[in-house]
Amino acid sequence: MQPILRPFAAAALALVLSVLPLATPLRADDPGAFEKIKIDAGKALFEASCRRCHATDASDPSYGPVLEGVVGRKAGSMEGYPYSPALKGAGFVWTPGAMRAWMEDNDGLVPGTKMRHVGIEDPTVQDFILAYLRTTGR
Repeated sequence: MQPILRPFAAAALALVLSVLPLATPLRADDPGAFEKIKIDAGKALFEASCRRCHATDASDPSYGPVLEGVVGRKAGSMEGYPYSPALKGAGFVWTPGAMRAWMEDNDGLVPGTKMRHVGIEDPTVQDFILAYLRTTGR
């Protein structure tokens, strides 16, 4: 992780840990409880890591493309957003694997993109953010 992002990652982790006590205790007979905790943690991590540029609701202001319903959408295809030629022509769909690769190294996945590199390298953080993003646009 880049040195400049370390304090930010610590703050994001603290935010997630502050939300977890509010979650309903896990019960063996409730298979959806763990997924709800992942989604809640993912929303907190998204808010800390991504929200300054991206919204998950088209009615909210967003500097970057709105990520509502992004999982399963063709890259560079959201109507009205001025994508870089690199991302417009990328030719792939935002699968969970593509989203993980983007979060970890967007410049490596699509050289020439407009988005600055964020570098969310922790696979657990990626999984939580993906769990949240899958709930948007339903």
